[in-house]
Amino acid sequence: MSLAVVALSGGMDSCVAASIAKNEGYKLALLHADYGQLTEARERRAFDELADHFDVPSHKRLVVPLQALKLIGGSSLTTASIPMENGNIDRDNLPNTYVPFRNAHLLATCVSWAEVIGAGEIFVGFVEHDSSGYPDCGVAFVKAFETVANIGTGINTNVAIKAPLIDMTKAEIIIAGMSLGAPLHLTWSCYKSETIPCGQCDSCLLRLRGFEQAGYIDPITAK
Repeated sequence: MSLAVVALSGGMDSCVAASIAKNEGYKLALLHADYGQLTEARERRAFDELADHFDVPSHKRLVVPLQALKLIGGSSLTTASIPMENGNIDRDNLPNTYVPFRNAHLLATCVSWAEVIGAGEIFVGFVEHDSSGYPDCGVAFVKAFETVANIGTGINTNVAIKAPLIDMTKAEIIIAGMSLGAPLHLTWSCYKSETIPCGQCDSCLLRLRGFEQAGYIDPITAK
């Protein structure tokens, strides 16, 4: 059975990506990044609960502090002086929740760990179209980073970066997750709150629309 590193934020998309990897027969090694985001503690809790659900042993769980992203700033997720914009899932501009080049830091860490533990695949929950439009979530970025990873690692390392959700809508992601029995009730998507989803940020709005279009009730708002 092959080993795969899964970048698991604790959100819905990464949960479904992990479920797909498990369904394809991979052993999972789960990586989570703390980078000073507003809901860091709640996302960590979601990661821990998801890791327990997938029965991943402690030595295959890695929580990485990417605090440089908070020090660099430039995002309302990491910088208190930048007010978060109201959610608008039909916007044309890049929202200020974008953390500059975050996913490059995330993928670089995943590649390093994959090289050390001998994982041949890295699964990510990136979504290109039905999302906030972050440039480091697209097909071109993933393909380019995979090329860089294989140039910059050891001669015996060959890593494939898999983004199985990248061309899917949120509704399609939810339907796929439900069909796989993904534990969506353990996930957290809200950018602002760690208790009750705000229902107003981009992430909440995308999730709410996805569940509505998929014809399911969101388990974290159904209590």
